[in-house]
Amino acid sequence: MNVFLMIVFMMVIGAIIGGVTNSLAIKMLFRPYKAIYIGGKRLPFTPGLIPKRRDELARQMGRTVVEHLLTPESLKNKLRDESFVRTIEGWAEEEVAKLLDTDKTFNEFAEHLGIHNLDEVAEQKLINVIEKKYVSLLDEMGTREIGHIIPEELLSKIELKFPEVVEYITEKGVEYFESDEGKHRLKRMIDDFLSTRGMLGNMVQMFLGNTSLIDKIQPEIIKFLRSPGTNELLHSLIEKEWNKVKAWEVNRVIEQVGSEKILTFLKEQTLHVFPVKKYLATPANVVLLPYKDRILETFVPKGIEMVGEFVANRIDKMMKSLKLEEIVKDQVGTFSVERLEEMVLGISKREFKMITYLGALLGGIIGIFQGIIAQFF
Repeated sequence: MNVFLMIVFMMVIGAIIGGVTNSLAIKMLFRPYKAIYIGGKRLPFTPGLIPKRRDELARQMGRTVVEHLLTPESLKNKLRDESFVRTIEGWAEEEVAKLLDTDKTFNEFAEHLGIHNLDEVAEQKLINVIEKKYVSLLDEMGTREIGHIIPEELLSKIELKFPEVVEYITEKGVEYFESDEGKHRLKRMIDDFLSTRGMLGNMVQMFLGNTSLIDKIQPEIIKFLRSPGTNELLHSLIEKEWNKVKAWEVNRVIEQVGSEKILTFLKEQTLHVFPVKKYLATPANVVLLPYKDRILETFVPKGIEMVGEFVANRIDKMMKSLKLEEIVKDQVGTFSVERLEEMVLGISKREFKMITYLGALLGGIIGIFQGIIAQFF
């Protein structure tokens, strides 16, 4: 009985020593937080291991995060993962749908972002672009001929319209001279002509009479306008003048019309086609409603895909620029030892307990063997 009690006693003592030793070793990882000095000499094992090696721990954690956790490859795989992409697309579609359904104007959105007078700024930007492009085109094409600038297809279409132009001119001419106004105008022209011819004019008026002369000239003019020869003549004249115009330099056209007039016309037409102020003062849901389905079903997924691929292709450079290792190191370096202890214990508390229990178990086993050896050997 005494032998059994001795062995049990030795086992208990060994278990206590083993458990306390391991528990103390775990505590010494963190405690004491600062070095302890006695008589000017630092006590061994002070401060604890982690407080003593905190800077090295911070560097190692930063290196571990960059080399093994947040690696460029792992981030690329995540950005290209189908489930992740679908999740991002769903979130983006919800947010964009909210924006498309809002009754706020683009000006109000801009004001919220700290951008004031967006409509005026945007319109002025558009005008500036037009002015710069206009000056650039003049510098580039000012000395070029009109015929070399206008596309061949457009030139052909213009020239194919010549017969229609000739027909329009002759029809309008016939219509005018057949009208009372045209006849009256022709009569006045004849009167003016004959009045300047003195005796010859009087003789003509005497023999034919003014009314008779008009009745003779009017049908001849109409006949002349309707004749094929007149059509050919007009077509030839138009073609000849058109060839002259095609040989003009752009600068000559600008001089004829006026540079400021052309620029003003371009500005007015552009602002008429793109009424910036009107659009920016209109609620977003009104302007974008016709395009809502297309935006959500096409633009958003395509945009997410493009952004994801853009980031994935540049993630290596981005991570180098971010210097994640230094960020982690600096952040860990700002942690107090108490916080580091809480973090490590929070992660490994169960394992540390198991280590303590293992120490007690091993101590107990060693105590049993010691008791047996002490009693029987």
